Amino acid sequence: MTVEEGEALAAACTLRRVRAEEWQSIRELRLEALRDPIAHLAYLERLEDALQRPDSYWQEQAQTAAAGTAVGKFVALGDHGELAGTVTALVTVPGEPDYIGETSPHLRAALVGVYVRPARRGGGVLEALLSETEAWLQGIGVRQVRLHVNEDNVRAQGAYRKCGYVDTGTRVEMVDGVNHEMVREL
Repeated sequence: MTVEEGEALAAACTLRRVRAEEWQSIRELRLEALRDPIAHLAYLERLEDALQRPDSYWQEQAQTAAAGTAVGKFVALGDHGELAGTVTALVTVPGEPDYIGETSPHLRAALVGVYVRPARRGGGVLEALLSETEAWLQGIGVRQVRLHVNEDNVRAQGAYRKCGYVDTGTRVEMVDGVNHEMVREL
């Protein structure tokens, strides 16, 4: 794929915050992500667990991610309204533990659940999703965003570096193994 073709693919996407009524599409995209051959390196949740969750769980997740400032889920929609990818930002207020149990004296955010459909990878969709998410985070006062990437998930590490994320050298042990902390100043 040429750079021009990639930019055209990204431009063909509409970027926005998820809507509560899109819970079924979000569920299907999450299940697809968990079926990815490297899902065991990318997600802390397992497919078997996600399949057992009731509709009410997915409805609540979409509702929470669609409004407020604690969670923001952003989606890229293709030409026909299909979800091409998603990014979720978890915002933690000063002094409260974040998703890995760490606290900070600053408002901070972590990116989780990042997924771009294979047909859309390498075409600028990830960059556009991250940019949309980061703009929202800046708007609510977040100055640094971080994420954690499994040490064996070199594809994701490279993609995040390309988007301006820097490895801090901090390693975090999670259920999926050792993860590299990566940050980006906003």
